[in-house]
Amino acid sequence: MNEKGAVEAALFSSAEKITVSDIAERTGLPEDKIRHALKDLRKEYDDRESAVMIAKIGNEYRMMLRTEYTDFTGKFAKAEMTGGMMRTLSTIAYNQPVLQSELFKTRGPRTYDDVHSLIDMGMVAGKKSGQTLELTTTKKFSEYFGIGSTRISDIKKWIESQAKNLGPDQDQ
Repeated sequence: MNEKGAVEAALFSSAEKITVSDIAERTGLPEDKIRHALKDLRKEYDDRESAVMIAKIGNEYRMMLRTEYTDFTGKFAKAEMTGGMMRTLSTIAYNQPVLQSELFKTRGPRTYDDVHSLIDMGMVAGKKSGQTLELTTTKKFSEYFGIGSTRISDIKKWIESQAKNLGPDQDQ
Protein backbone atom coordinates (compact mmCIF):
# COMPACT_ATOMS: atom_id res chain seq x y z
CA MET A 1 0.00 0.00 0.00
CA ASN A 2 1.21 3.51 -0.85
CA GLU A 3 1.38 5.23 2.56
CA LYS A 4 1.03 8.74 1.19
CA GLY A 5 -1.97 7.66 -0.88
CA ALA A 6 -3.60 6.10 2.17
CA VAL A 7 -3.14 9.32 4.18
CA GLU A 8 -4.48 11.41 1.30
CA ALA A 9 -7.52 9.09 1.00
CA ALA A 10 -8.14 9.40 4.75
CA LEU A 11 -8.08 13.21 4.54
CA PHE A 12 -10.25 13.28 1.42
CA SER A 13 -12.91 10.98 2.84
CA SER A 14 -13.11 12.54 6.30
CA ALA A 15 -15.87 15.11 6.73
CA GLU A 16 -14.20 16.36 9.92
CA LYS A 17 -10.65 17.20 10.87
CA ILE A 18 -8.55 14.22 11.95
CA THR A 19 -5.44 13.60 14.02
CA VAL A 20 -2.38 11.54 13.19
CA SER A 21 -3.53 8.97 15.74
CA ASP A 22 -6.99 8.81 14.05
CA ILE A 23 -5.31 7.99 10.75
CA ALA A 24 -2.95 5.47 12.39
CA GLU A 25 -5.82 3.71 14.14
CA ARG A 26 -7.86 3.35 10.95
CA THR A 27 -5.06 2.57 8.46
CA GLY A 28 -2.65 0.59 10.63
CA LEU A 29 0.22 2.84 9.50
CA PRO A 30 2.84 3.99 12.02
CA GLU A 31 2.42 7.59 13.21
CA ASP A 32 5.92 8.65 12.06
CA LYS A 33 5.09 7.50 8.49
CA ILE A 34 1.81 9.41 8.64
CA ARG A 35 3.54 12.61 9.82
CA HIS A 36 6.06 12.28 6.98
CA ALA A 37 3.26 11.68 4.44
CA LEU A 38 1.33 14.72 5.75
CA LYS A 39 4.40 16.92 5.44
CA ASP A 40 5.01 15.71 1.87
CA LEU A 41 1.37 16.10 0.86
CA ARG A 42 1.12 19.62 2.27
CA LYS A 43 4.26 20.61 0.37
CA GLU A 44 3.04 19.01 -2.87
CA TYR A 45 -0.32 20.81 -2.72
CA ASP A 46 1.43 24.11 -1.96
CA ASP A 47 4.14 23.67 -4.62
CA ARG A 48 1.65 23.07 -7.41
CA GLU A 49 -0.59 25.88 -6.14
CA SER A 50 -3.53 23.52 -5.92
CA ALA A 51 -7.01 24.88 -5.17
CA VAL A 52 -7.06 22.22 -2.43
CA MET A 53 -4.89 22.42 0.66
CA ILE A 54 -4.21 20.34 3.71
CA ALA A 55 -4.75 22.62 6.68
CA LYS A 56 -3.22 21.97 10.07
CA ILE A 57 -5.46 23.22 12.86
CA GLY A 58 -3.80 22.61 16.20
CA ASN A 59 -2.80 18.94 16.07
CA GLU A 60 -5.52 18.04 13.56
CA TYR A 61 -5.60 18.02 9.76
CA ARG A 62 -8.27 18.71 7.19
CA MET A 63 -8.35 18.75 3.41
CA MET A 64 -10.11 21.90 2.27
CA LEU A 65 -10.47 24.42 -0.53
CA ARG A 66 -8.22 27.48 -0.46
CA THR A 67 -10.16 30.65 0.28
CA GLU A 68 -9.35 32.28 -3.05
CA TYR A 69 -11.22 29.50 -4.90
CA THR A 70 -14.43 29.53 -2.88
CA ASP A 71 -16.16 31.80 -5.40
CA PHE A 72 -16.20 28.91 -7.87
CA THR A 73 -17.83 26.41 -5.55
CA GLY A 74 -21.25 28.07 -5.66
CA LYS A 75 -21.44 27.29 -9.35
CA PHE A 76 -21.13 23.56 -8.70
CA ALA A 77 -22.13 22.78 -5.12
CA LYS A 78 -25.22 23.62 -3.13
CA ALA A 79 -24.35 26.12 -0.41
CA GLU A 80 -24.81 25.05 3.19
CA MET A 81 -25.64 28.64 4.11
CA THR A 82 -27.54 31.32 2.25
CA GLY A 83 -25.90 34.66 1.51
CA GLY A 84 -28.01 36.22 4.24
CA MET A 85 -26.90 33.63 6.78
CA MET A 86 -23.28 34.25 5.79
CA ARG A 87 -23.73 38.00 6.32
CA THR A 88 -25.33 37.37 9.71
CA LEU A 89 -22.52 34.98 10.64
CA SER A 90 -19.81 37.43 9.55
CA THR A 91 -21.50 40.23 11.52
CA ILE A 92 -21.53 38.03 14.63
CA ALA A 93 -17.92 36.94 14.08
CA TYR A 94 -16.62 40.47 13.54
CA ASN A 95 -18.53 42.10 16.42
CA GLN A 96 -18.53 39.26 18.96
CA PRO A 97 -19.68 39.01 21.58
CA VAL A 98 -22.84 40.64 20.24
CA LEU A 99 -26.35 40.69 21.63
CA GLN A 100 -29.03 39.23 19.37
CA SER A 101 -31.17 42.30 20.07
CA GLU A 102 -28.37 44.55 18.72
CA LEU A 103 -27.92 42.29 15.70
CA PHE A 104 -31.66 42.62 15.02
CA LYS A 105 -31.20 46.40 14.65
CA THR A 106 -28.74 45.94 11.78
CA ARG A 107 -29.91 42.67 10.17
CA GLY A 108 -33.66 42.94 10.73
CA PRO A 109 -36.21 40.20 11.42
CA ARG A 110 -34.26 37.54 9.51
CA THR A 111 -31.83 37.62 12.46
CA TYR A 112 -33.90 35.17 14.47
CA ASP A 113 -34.09 32.50 11.74
CA ASP A 114 -30.42 32.96 10.83
CA VAL A 115 -29.23 32.72 14.43
CA HIS A 116 -31.38 29.64 15.04
CA SER A 117 -29.91 27.93 11.96
CA LEU A 118 -26.33 28.98 12.80
CA ILE A 119 -26.69 27.60 16.34
CA ASP A 120 -28.12 24.35 14.93
CA MET A 121 -25.13 24.11 12.57
CA GLY A 122 -22.76 24.62 15.51
CA MET A 123 -21.23 27.80 14.04
CA VAL A 124 -22.57 30.12 16.75
CA ALA A 125 -23.16 29.77 20.47
CA GLY A 126 -25.71 31.80 22.38
CA LYS A 127 -26.00 32.32 26.10
CA LYS A 128 -28.83 34.09 27.87
CA SER A 129 -28.21 37.74 28.68
CA GLY A 130 -31.38 39.20 30.12
CA GLN A 131 -34.16 38.86 27.56
CA THR A 132 -31.79 38.19 24.65
CA LEU A 133 -28.82 36.03 23.69
CA GLU A 134 -25.16 36.96 23.69
CA LEU A 135 -23.73 35.46 20.50
CA THR A 136 -20.19 34.27 19.75
CA THR A 137 -18.65 32.01 17.13
CA THR A 138 -17.58 28.49 18.01
CA LYS A 139 -14.50 26.35 17.43
CA LYS A 140 -16.40 24.73 14.56
CA PHE A 141 -16.67 28.15 12.88
CA SER A 142 -12.89 28.64 13.00
CA GLU A 143 -12.25 25.12 11.76
CA TYR A 144 -14.83 25.36 8.96
CA PHE A 145 -13.21 28.48 7.54
CA GLY A 146 -9.64 27.34 8.26
CA ILE A 147 -8.86 30.34 10.47
CA GLY A 148 -6.56 28.35 12.75
CA SER A 149 -7.54 30.21 15.90
CA THR A 150 -10.58 30.85 18.04
CA ARG A 151 -9.24 34.13 19.46
CA ILE A 152 -11.60 36.99 18.67
CA SER A 153 -8.74 39.25 17.52
CA ASP A 154 -7.48 36.57 15.10
CA ILE A 155 -10.98 36.02 13.70
CA LYS A 156 -11.40 39.78 13.18
CA LYS A 157 -8.02 40.00 11.37
CA TRP A 158 -9.00 37.03 9.18
CA ILE A 159 -12.32 38.68 8.23
CA GLU A 160 -10.53 41.93 7.39
CA SER A 161 -8.00 40.07 5.21
CA GLN A 162 -10.84 38.30 3.37
CA ALA A 163 -12.62 41.61 2.76
CA LYS A 164 -9.42 43.04 1.23
CA ASN A 165 -9.24 40.06 -1.15
CA LEU A 166 -12.65 40.87 -2.65
CA GLY A 167 -12.51 42.62 -5.98
CA PRO A 168 -14.20 46.00 -6.50
CA ASP A 169 -17.08 44.37 -8.40
CA GLN A 170 -17.89 41.87 -5.65
CA ASP A 171 -20.40 42.41 -2.89
CA GLN A 172 -18.79 43.19 0.43
